[in-house]
Amino acid sequence: MTSRADRAEELFRKGFNCSQAVFGAFCDVVGMDLDQALRASSAFGGGFGGNREVCGAVCGMTMLVGMLDGYSDPADAEEKKRVYGTEKQLTARFLEKQDSLICRELLGLQPGQVLSEPPVRDEAYYASRPCLSAVRDAAQIVQEHYGIADLD
Repeated sequence: MTSRADRAEELFRKGFNCSQAVFGAFCDVVGMDLDQALRASSAFGGGFGGNREVCGAVCGMTMLVGMLDGYSDPADAEEKKRVYGTEKQLTARFLEKQDSLICRELLGLQPGQVLSEPPVRDEAYYASRPCLSAVRDAAQIVQEHYGIADLD
């Protein structure tokens, strides 16, 4: 059995961004094939397309809340309130494990600081960034909150 956190880490280590890793780890649960899930979540990595805003792992987690628990009636204020409440619960749990929801802050960057081209992903890269733990935490939070089974 493979946990969703393990699957998310595997995807991240293959080179997918944080959002893709988290969302892709649950593609079967949301009724998408892996390619669809990776495409849908691809622009959210690096804190919204490399802008270093909301962490990609949080973005992937948020997309999952929408897919698993979202609403579609714009007049249903109670459903909107419920979904936002769920998202707030999950992001609060993420904040307990990580110190921020913001990519730039998690990476220790100053406002406006731009990273050059992404470095080669080797063990030094993984050791110097919080991304693996963020990806694992987001996937674990979703799996636990919704009671989703491990992968076979």
